Amino acid sequence: MDDVLRRRSVGAPAARSTLLTVLGEFLLPRPDGAWQEALIGGLQLLGFSPSAARQAVVRSAREDWLQSERVGRRSRMRLTPRSADLLRVGARRIYGFGGPVSWDGRWLLLVLRVPEQRRELRHRLTTQLAWAGFGSLGGGLWITPHVDRESEIQAEAPAELLSFRAELGALGGTERVIGEAWDLPDLREHYEQFIEDFARLRPRGDAASFAAQTALVHAWRRFPFIDPDLPDDLLPADWPRRRAHDLFRDRHERWAPAAQAHFDTLVPA
Repeated sequence: MDDVLRRRSVGAPAARSTLLTVLGEFLLPRPDGAWQEALIGGLQLLGFSPSAARQAVVRSAREDWLQSERVGRRSRMRLTPRSADLLRVGARRIYGFGGPVSWDGRWLLLVLRVPEQRRELRHRLTTQLAWAGFGSLGGGLWITPHVDRESEIQAEAPAELLSFRAELGALGGTERVIGEAWDLPDLREHYEQFIEDFARLRPRGDAASFAAQTALVHAWRRFPFIDPDLPDDLLPADWPRRRAHDLFRDRHERWAPAAQAHFDTLVPA
């Protein structure tokens, strides 16, 4: 189930991916649900065509993300227990991400061994490792400073994993390890683009606040899945994650009342 959240948190803002943001931000706090027209109208306000918006809602219901209840000629949409649980997990990860990260100096190393003919299995496991914040040092060796993430990785037969907890020795260096395992320059660009997009944004009115809030959460929710969340001690002094985190928290709190109020207007009595 977590894999679904990961896939829909990264990539172009397709209608169903944006709908996931709307469901987590606006429908999850409303156990009584919302009218189908409210979800479709919200997606239209975010720039999607009526047909794309309707298809996103209908497909999500078909795939058990939403359950509908007929009330007269309209449909009341609620989250299924499965999707509600997934969105709660996502909310904890999204809103809890970006704060200070401490470190005890130890690394977790994983050696991944997969038969050469099982390329699909290898791809699936390496993707799982990357999602968990591991960086590749080549030759099947993966590394992370988060030693508690060992439990997140589950090997599939006939794969074999070996794990080690260790400190860096005298040869090489921390900067070299980080440079080989992660593409920090590319990640920096993502953070700086986030800051540029939202630092000067000043929505006027409830509808604009709804659109801005959705765009803000949709952009921020990528970072827990593309950022290995390296401890502050391992990052440059000018690393932009903290600035982006503070900006997200400030704008989210500032825009929330108007955004939530607008969503309520999309839910006719």
